[in-house]
Amino acid sequence: MAGARHVPVLLQEACDFLSLRPGAVVADGTLGAGGHSAAILERILPGGQLIGIDRDPLAVEHGRSVFASHGSNVHLVHNNYSNLRAILDSLEIGFLDGILLDLGLSSDQLLRSGRGFSFEAEEPLDMRLDPEEETPTAGDIVQRATEVELADILFTLGEERHSRRIARRIVAARRRGPIRTTRELASIIAAAMPGKRGKIHPATRSLQALRIKVNNEISHLELFLGGFYDCLAPGGRAVVISFHSLEDRLVKRRFRELAVREGAKLLTRKVVRATDEETRSNPMSRSARLRALERGPHGGEEDNRA
Repeated sequence: MAGARHVPVLLQEACDFLSLRPGAVVADGTLGAGGHSAAILERILPGGQLIGIDRDPLAVEHGRSVFASHGSNVHLVHNNYSNLRAILDSLEIGFLDGILLDLGLSSDQLLRSGRGFSFEAEEPLDMRLDPEEETPTAGDIVQRATEVELADILFTLGEERHSRRIARRIVAARRRGPIRTTRELASIIAAAMPGKRGKIHPATRSLQALRIKVNNEISHLELFLGGFYDCLAPGGRAVVISFHSLEDRLVKRRFRELAVREGAKLLTRKVVRATDEETRSNPMSRSARLRALERGPHGGEEDNRA
């Protein structure tokens, strides 16, 4: 991963909403290439602690080289952010002053992982964020799922309105032989799409849906949203950057529930998006959506009634 130049999205906005200060304890639940983590660490030293979590072992390995000089100020963990409470317990950390999630892929993962996340590379249809997990790959799903199952995945997780048409083309193509690479699959999808090509590649939504399915990403996000609030210290903040309207709706709904039931403060009444300047310099940021929340001084229904 060392050769890629990854540009973290909404970096300044994320750091501002986290309200970072020296001595703070902050978790980056999606370490990736370490761009957000590096900026966080710079702002919480001296005395702060960064917990960098990623289910991709290459991201953690890369982080160890990047943050090697920071000693006990940095804890890097190969795990899933949905296991946040267990991770903190293992590190004997009670509460956090800040939590960040960036639910997108780093450019390193897209272009250099060798796992078929990008249609720009001729790579096997794997798409597992953690290749050590013994779970079905994207290739397994493409080859084995029924036409109805494929259409459902693409429509539900990718919000692809041509899902049935694409699923039909995939099934027809695999009858002629196995679909082995992401680029091959992307070509099949593109050929199935009616009309002229838009600004984004016609396979983008479908490939995103497959990645989400392979990694069970929605379930992990739901688990995180159900438990992260209890990991925050009073006044602690959570920032989530999503790239998919399904993810963003889950975050929006949960943050609003916490504001009503637990006395949390919504820091973003409206979703925060990248500026025109950022989207020009970093096209990956164009679909990014940021939401932020602050834990109340007490929390809980009894405290709210008092």
